[in-house]
Amino acid sequence: MINTFIRVIILYILVLTIMRLMGKREIGQMQPFELVVAIMIADLASIPMSDVGIPLSNGIIPILALLLLQFIISILNIKSIWFRSLVCGVPAILIYRGKIDEKVLKKEKFTINELQERLRQNNVFNISDVEYAILETSGQITVIQKPEKRNTIPEDFNIVPKYEGIPYDLVIDRKNYE
Repeated sequence: MINTFIRVIILYILVLTIMRLMGKREIGQMQPFELVVAIMIADLASIPMSDVGIPLSNGIIPILALLLLQFIISILNIKSIWFRSLVCGVPAILIYRGKIDEKVLKKEKFTINELQERLRQNNVFNISDVEYAILETSGQITVIQKPEKRNTIPEDFNIVPKYEGIPYDLVIDRKNYE
């Protein structure tokens, strides 16, 4: 019983450390290869965690191998556009110059209803207000509204607001960090 508990702690710390080393991304923003690595790491950790008869190294070595593979793929993604498009894909333009591209919708297996839902999540409630809608490789939709429908900013009125800096007042454990 104590042996299982210690194994769980070791694997938990290892998986948590590796997930931190992989970078700061939300699940929805992960590239497919990152999600696959995360799922495989969880699966590899669960086997020696639950079965004391399996050596701990049978979980640790494959997890470290996956971390190495993830680092290699990340470096190749940075260095090679071709490799990045192969592994991560390329963005797809669903609405181009105000017109829905039905061929791209079919290719990406996207329905009009899903497109409308994603537009609403971007605070766009009328498709006719959209100049471009881009399906990013992470699955998110980037929306560029038609110029007359975009929110105004101070620059539109030739106003230069004063510099505000970054608001950063942080209190942790009764200590003030500024």
